Amino acid sequence: MIAALDLTKKFGDVPALEKVTFNIGDGEFVFLTGKSGSGKTTLIRLFLRDLLANSGSLIVNNIDVSKIPSGKLPGYRRDIGVVFQDFKLLADRNVLENVSLPLMFRGVTTPEIESSTKAALEMVDLWDRASLFPAQLSGGETQRIAIARAIVARPKLLLADEPTGNLDPATAKMILKLLREVHTELKTTVIMATHNADLVNHSSLRVITLDKGKLTKDNQKGKYEE
Repeated sequence: MIAALDLTKKFGDVPALEKVTFNIGDGEFVFLTGKSGSGKTTLIRLFLRDLLANSGSLIVNNIDVSKIPSGKLPGYRRDIGVVFQDFKLLADRNVLENVSLPLMFRGVTTPEIESSTKAALEMVDLWDRASLFPAQLSGGETQRIAIARAIVARPKLLLADEPTGNLDPATAKMILKLLREVHTELKTTVIMATHNADLVNHSSLRVITLDKGKLTKDNQKGKYEE
């Protein structure tokens, strides 16, 4: 369960988010929409506790994010997978190593790492690319690997920040289809930030829209006009 109440974040005197309130149930798939500068990425960073709100509250997985001690942040973030627009794969590591990194940092046993990494790569249909390096992949393949890395530890929450922003329309639709398959199979909550109106309007999913830091629409099976 995610609950934001009067969530406000300012940079200096400029509000990036202003009294934003919404609830997202466990296992929902929600689009977070709005033009560039609307507050989408700021909200994603608040979810990750990369930023702290100035006021209001944010509850994620039944945890008050603002009250997490710094020493417990790694544990909190282990339940969150993140997919970025620019992929953020390590160029000097092959696909298998990139995907397995979240498990290695947790001290998971080698057999568990091997089985979980293979399962994640099979879910994105790229097990056959395991030995390749990021530079050898297409843009769509690279983002699919990034999704595999985000889900390898079976997170409760998956945040996708403009995951199709650098992709052509056909590949963007494929990535959305994959995210929906991940959502269905893992039963994880997915929040996908995007300003791609065509992608949103062909999906019939819940749409939360931000405009200049304010929540302007929250529609079940809604539409988004950029």
